[in-house]
Amino acid sequence: MAGPDTLLVIVPFTPADSWVEDLKEKIPGIDIHIHPTEMYAKEIPKDVPDDVWRKTSALYTWKAFPTRELAPNLQYVQLHSAGCGQILGLPLYEQTNITFSTSNGVHPPQISEWVFATFLGFQHHLQEHLDNQRKNLWVDPPSDEDVEDAVGLRVGILGYGCVGRQCARVAKALGMDVYAYNLHERSTPESRRAAGGFNLPGLGDLDGQFPSRWFHGKEQLKDFLASDLDLLVIALPQTTETTNMIGKDEFALLSKKKTFLSNVGRGTVVDTNALIAALDAGHIRGAALDVTEPEPLPSDSKLWGYKNVVITPHCAGNSNHFNERTLKILTHNLERRARGIEVVNEVNRSLAY
Repeated sequence: MAGPDTLLVIVPFTPADSWVEDLKEKIPGIDIHIHPTEMYAKEIPKDVPDDVWRKTSALYTWKAFPTRELAPNLQYVQLHSAGCGQILGLPLYEQTNITFSTSNGVHPPQISEWVFATFLGFQHHLQEHLDNQRKNLWVDPPSDEDVEDAVGLRVGILGYGCVGRQCARVAKALGMDVYAYNLHERSTPESRRAAGGFNLPGLGDLDGQFPSRWFHGKEQLKDFLASDLDLLVIALPQTTETTNMIGKDEFALLSKKKTFLSNVGRGTVVDTNALIAALDAGHIRGAALDVTEPEPLPSDSKLWGYKNVVITPHCAGNSNHFNERTLKILTHNLERRARGIEVVNEVNRSLAY
C-alpha cells in the first residue's frame, strides 16, 4: 500500500469543510491544502508556498499547472474537466509519466437534458411561440399535426461514452430508436459494456443494451450517417481523428432525412463552413450547438442568424451538482491510490483522451 498523499486543490471553488473531514477519515494522514482560483484562471495561485508545491503528490486543478521543477514529487493530477485538451502539449503531461485523470462521468445528466430540451423545443416550435409571447400574440397553429413527436424517431449517437449512454437512456424513454457509433469496434456484448470509470447509479447504459445497431471506424461512418437519423448527437472528444469528421460529404448523407444536429462534444468535430452550407441548402432541419469552431463564436459568424439554430456558450455541462460529482471522483481516486490501485478515468496517452 502507498502512503497518504499530499493533496493540493487549486480549482474555482472551495470544497466544504465536511468533505475535507470526510476525506481525512477515509485516508488517515492525508495532507490537504486548498487554494481556490478564479473561474478560468490559467496561472497557478500565487499564495501557494513553495514548500507545499515541493511535497505535493496529488493535484486537483482545471486549467492551471505547475512546472515539473516546482512540483518535483507530483504523481497524480485530477482534472476538473471531462476533457483533457488543456494538457495536450503541456510539458508536465508530455515530458513526464505523471498520471492524469479526467472528471468524465459528471456531465451525463445535465448534457442529456440539454440535448433533448433543445431538440424537443425545436420539434414543438417553442422559439416561435416565445417570439409570439413577447409580442403579446396568441397565434393558433395551422394544424393539430404541426409537431413531430419523438416516438419512433431514430437518434444516432456519435461517440457512445458516458454522455452518449445517458442520451440513449433518455431517448429510449421517449420511444426513440438508438444507433451507436464508436471510433473503435465493439462487436461483442462484453465490449459494449461501459469501460471502467465514474458512473452515477441508475443512469446511462452500462451494459450497452439500448442501441439496436452499432457502427465503428471510418469505414462505417457513412453507413451510420445514412441510416435515416432524425437526430444526430455528437459526443466525441477532440482528437486528430475526429477533427472535421462531419463535413460536406457527411452533411450530404444527413440530407436524406434532414437530420437535426446536436453537438455537445467539441466544435472541431464539425466543419463550420460545411455546417453553414448545409443550413443554407436545407440539408439539415436545424442544429443545437453548445460547442463551436472557433470558440468563442465570433459575433460576426453567420451561425448566429439562423432561426433553426440554438447556440449556447459551452455550458450544457453546467449543474449545481458538478463540483459535488468531481469531488466524488477525486475522493475515489485518492482512496485507490492509498490502496495502491490504479485510478479511474486515466487519460490514455496514445488516444489523447
